[in-house]
Amino acid sequence: MKDEEDKAAGRDAGGGRHRKIVARTVTCAAFLLVLAALITPDEFALLTPGAFVRIPIEGVLGVALILVVRGKARRYVAGTLGAVLGLLFVLKVTDIGFDAVLVRPFDLVLDWPLLRPAVEFVDESAGQAGAIAAVVCTVVLAVGVVVLMSLSSLRLSRVVARHDRAAARSAAVLATIWVVCAVLGAQLVDGVPVASRSAAALAYDHALAVRSSLNDREEFAKAAAVDKFRDTPGDQLLTGLRGKDVVLAFVESYGRSAVESPQYAPQVDAVLDQGSQRLREAGFSARSGWLTSSTAGGGSWLAHATLLSGLWINNQQRYRTLVNSDRLTLNTAFHKADSRTVALMPAITRAWPEGKFYGYDKVYDDRNLGYQGPRFSFATMPDQYTLSTLQHTELAKKDRPPVMAETALVSSHAPWASIPTLVPWDKVGDGSIFNGMGKGYDAPWPPGGQIRTEYRKSIEYTLNTLVSYMETYGNDKTVLIFLGDHQPAPLITGPGASRDVPITVVAKDKAVIDKISSWNWQDGLRPGKNTPVWPMSAFRDRFLTAFG
Repeated sequence: MKDEEDKAAGRDAGGGRHRKIVARTVTCAAFLLVLAALITPDEFALLTPGAFVRIPIEGVLGVALILVVRGKARRYVAGTLGAVLGLLFVLKVTDIGFDAVLVRPFDLVLDWPLLRPAVEFVDESAGQAGAIAAVVCTVVLAVGVVVLMSLSSLRLSRVVARHDRAAARSAAVLATIWVVCAVLGAQLVDGVPVASRSAAALAYDHALAVRSSLNDREEFAKAAAVDKFRDTPGDQLLTGLRGKDVVLAFVESYGRSAVESPQYAPQVDAVLDQGSQRLREAGFSARSGWLTSSTAGGGSWLAHATLLSGLWINNQQRYRTLVNSDRLTLNTAFHKADSRTVALMPAITRAWPEGKFYGYDKVYDDRNLGYQGPRFSFATMPDQYTLSTLQHTELAKKDRPPVMAETALVSSHAPWASIPTLVPWDKVGDGSIFNGMGKGYDAPWPPGGQIRTEYRKSIEYTLNTLVSYMETYGNDKTVLIFLGDHQPAPLITGPGASRDVPITVVAKDKAVIDKISSWNWQDGLRPGKNTPVWPMSAFRDRFLTAFG
C-alpha cells in the first residue's frame, strides 16, 4: 500500500514538474511573440539579427501600466493592448511585404484594391490551388496573430502582477538604459536604434498616411485640372509624326539597375551596345534617357497611366479617377491626329473597360491574340509573338492609316521561371513553334541563387527581340519608343535602388530624332549615367511639344 502511495506521489511530483516546464515554455513563447511584435523593423532590408537587439519603450510602459491598474481592469487593459499590438504586428508584416515588392509601406486607405492583382499573380504563377491556399493561410495567420497576441499579453500581465517588485525594478532599469541609448543614438544596425519605439512610430506614421491619403483625391483633382493640350485641335497635334507608325512598348521590370548594377550591366549593356550597332547598320538612329517611374516592383498599369496621361498616378484611387475622366492621353492625341490606335496587352485575360478611356480603336489581349503556344510562367505568350501579331494584323496591311500601337512586353515579368528564345520571324505563326520552351523550373520561382540571373536573361531576351523586330520590319515610317515600366523588386535590385527606368526612341527618319535633340539624351540604346532624368509624368507634354 505504501509503495503505491509513493508511486502516486512520484507521479504527482513528476506531473507538477512537467506542468511547470510547459507553463514556463508557454510564458517564454508569449514573451518572445510580444517582443517580436515590438522590435521587428518594418523594412525588408533591415531584417538582420542585429536589428532585434533593441529595447522597446512600449514594452516598458506596458509593464508600468499593468502595475498601476488593478483587479478586473488589468485583464481588460492587457487583453486590449495585446489585440492592438497584434493588429500593429499584422500591419508591420504587411509593410515588410510591400517594402520587399513595391518598395513602400502599405497604404491603409488606398491599397486594398491591390489585393486582387496580388491573388491573380499567385494564381497565374502557382495555379488556382496555390492562390486559394495563400488567401486562406493569410487570413488564418492574421486572425491567429491578433488572438495569440492578446492571450500572450494576458499571460504576461499575470506574471508581472505576481512578481510586481521585480517587474518594477526591471522596468526602471530598462527605461534608464533606453534613455541613455536614445540620447547617444546607439545603433547596432544602421537605421535601427537600440532605443526602439517602432510600434508607436508605426502607428503614428500610418495615422499621418491615412490623413494624407484621404486628402489625395482633392490634390489629384487640382493637378488634373491643368492640361494645356486639352483643347488643342487634332490638326495641330503630332504634326512631326504625320504618316509615321509609332510603336510604344513598355518592357516589364526594365529599370536602371539592369543597365548600371554590376551584376547585370556587363551582359545587358553588351546587348544594348550591340543593338545600337546593329540598328545603325540597318539605317536607324536612337536616343536614350531616363524617366522616374511612379511605382516600383509592380503596379505596371500605374506607370502606363502616368506616362500616357501626364499625371502622377501612384495609387489605385488616382488610377480609377483618371480612367473615369476625359483626360487627353497620348493615345487619344494620336487618335485626334488621325492615327489608328491599338493596344496589345497579352497579360489581360478578362474584360478591360479602361481601354475605352485610352481611346483605342482595337484592343488585343490574351483572349483574341490567337496564341497557341505554352505559357512562360506569368507571361501568357512570348514578346516575339506579341510583336509578330502587331506586324501581321496591323502594320503589314496596305491602304491603311498610320498606326499608334501601345504594347506591354511581359516576358521579363516576375517570377522569371521560364524564358523563351528567339525564333525566325517567319516561323512565329500561331505560336505553336514555342511548344517545348515553356517548361522552365519545376517550382513557380527559380532557386534563390538563380533568380537574378534569370531576371537578367529575361531583359536580354526582350531587348534582343525589339532590336530584331526593327531589323526585320522597321522602315522609314516606323518609330519605336520603348521604356521600362518600373524597377523590379529589391530582391533583384538590392536595397536603395532608384525608381528610374530607361527610355529609348528609335527611327530611321533622322528628322524624328532631330525633334528631340534639345532633350540632351544619349545616342544609342543605352542612356548615359548623367543623362537627364525626368518624372515619367513629364513625358506626355514634352513629347507633344516636340512633335506638335
